[in-house]
Amino acid sequence: MQIPKGATVAVADGEKFNLFQNISDNTEPTLKALPDTDVDTESNNASGGRKSSSANPDQGQADEDNFVGGIADVLNRRVLNGKITGLVVIAAPKALGELRKHYHKELEAILVGEIAKDLTGHSIQDIEKSIAAA
Repeated sequence: MQIPKGATVAVADGEKFNLFQNISDNTEPTLKALPDTDVDTESNNASGGRKSSSANPDQGQADEDNFVGGIADVLNRRVLNGKITGLVVIAAPKALGELRKHYHKELEAILVGEIAKDLTGHSIQDIEKSIAAA
């Protein structure tokens, strides 16, 4: 996958979130890490009202869904503010599915591509190779 210079790359799963920027003019991406971003999980109920109880002990999944919903809020806000003009999303398959539920139409319009793969905690070189191979 070729991505434009200046494009933002979001790498996420249900617990971690990192942003990178492509600084390369050529066909191979060269990523630079961007500062960490706080993700608000309190105001977000991305899990569709899923609650933990003894009958449904899946609080961990609800927490992950809320975190992913918070990531979508961050990305949507940055797109709407003009801070992101091209976006590649790399996320664990389950997280990517939850993210898609929250994409704003403006985010969808500038989305360069998606990769359903968990690369959180991987090196920048691994992320660059995955983009190049996609």
